[in-house]
Amino acid sequence: METETATPWLTDAEQCAWRTFLDVNRMLTYQLERDLQPFGLTMNDYEILVNLSESAERRLRMSDLAAATLQSKSRLSHQITRMENAGLVRRENCESDRRGLYAVLTDEGMATMRKVAPHHVESVRKHFIDQIGTEALGDLRASLTPVAEQLRGRRGKP
Repeated sequence: METETATPWLTDAEQCAWRTFLDVNRMLTYQLERDLQPFGLTMNDYEILVNLSESAERRLRMSDLAAATLQSKSRLSHQITRMENAGLVRRENCESDRRGLYAVLTDEGMATMRKVAPHHVESVRKHFIDQIGTEALGDLRASLTPVAEQLRGRRGKP
């Protein structure tokens, strides 16, 4: 087996930073999921509720919601069905495109958002914000912004 010798392997410091980032990402996601469980929500559910609550008329085209939440249309459709059954969202036909559908936040979904949001913010603050500090938060944002912008530009590209 031929190996590529030009691979720029990670230095010890780079490897440590990368693995720390991965560990924090996994553990923080796990903890935030656990803190949403008493409300019967997953992080994906919460993300959908947030996106819909912040959109005009509390609705988004399913394709736009899939893109915003980085989910396949199929996976999002299954999740929306589950959330419909819970009374949090409903689907509406798109008048301008017969094939298009909207996901719409119901009044019950908005009430759930209002109830859960303070607990979620408290969890984010406890497990992330308060652990970093104000100055380091600015540094973290500055460090991660180029990564986010580069990845946004690559959506759907290999």
